[in-house]
Amino acid sequence: MKNFRQQHRPKKSSLVIGRNAVIEALRTGQQLDRIYLDTRATGEDISEIKRAAAQNGVPVNYVPAVKLNSFNVTNHDGCVAQIAKVQYQNLQDVISLVIENGEAPLLLMLDGITDIRNIGGIARTALCCGVHAIIIPDKGVGALNEDAILTSAGALETIPVCRVNSLMKAVDELHLNGIKVFASEMTAQKNVADCNYKEPCAIVMGSEEKGIYPALMKICDEKIKIPMAGDFESLNVSVATGIILYEAMKQRL
Repeated sequence: MKNFRQQHRPKKSSLVIGRNAVIEALRTGQQLDRIYLDTRATGEDISEIKRAAAQNGVPVNYVPAVKLNSFNVTNHDGCVAQIAKVQYQNLQDVISLVIENGEAPLLLMLDGITDIRNIGGIARTALCCGVHAIIIPDKGVGALNEDAILTSAGALETIPVCRVNSLMKAVDELHLNGIKVFASEMTAQKNVADCNYKEPCAIVMGSEEKGIYPALMKICDEKIKIPMAGDFESLNVSVATGIILYEAMKQRL
C-alpha cells in the first residue's frame, strides 16, 4: 500500500469565506487558487460566482458540505475560496518579456499531473535548468498549495506559472510566437538528445498513468523519448522531466 503524505488544512488566513466575500475577491482581481461550492448551493450569487470564476480562469470544485466544513470555518454559506499561493502570470506577457530580454523561450507544460510532490519536484528542477515558465491547465492538475510549495523548496514562488483554460489553445499561442513544442512520449522514435533546444521551445509532460492527452499530442511538433537500458515501463514524471530539462540546459550553456 502506498504511503500518502497528509495534506495540511489550509490556514484561515488563506481562505475567502462566504458568497459575498468570494464575489468581491473575484471583482477586485484577487488571485484565487480555486473555489469550492457546495453541490446543493443555488441562487443568483452562485451563478455570478460561476460566471466570474470562468472569466478569471479560476477552477470551481463542486463538493459536499462536509468538505467545506472540514476547513473549520463557519458561515461559509456553501462557498469557500482558497487564495493563490502562486501568483499566476499571463502566458503572452511572459513570452514577450523573455524575447525582449534577448532570450529564446524555454517553457514547460504539464498535462494531467496531479501529484503535488511531482509538481513540486518538477518546479524545483525547472527553475534550476533555466525554464522561463511552467504552463498548467485550470483543471486536472494538482493544487499549487502550501504542500506543493514546500516540496518545490520555494521554486513555485519564484518561477512564473501560467494557468490557462485550455492547453490546446496554449499550444496555438506558442506556435503563433514561433515556439516549437516537443511532447514527451516513451514510444517516440526520436531520442531526447537528438533535438535542438537552443531554439524557442516548449516541452510537454503528461501524467504517468495516462500520458499526454491524444488531441494535445497531435498538435505538438515532435515526439521525443528518453532511451532506457531495460524493459521497465517508464520513469517517474519528475525524473523524466529533469532528464529532458538537463539536456536543454546543457545545449543552451
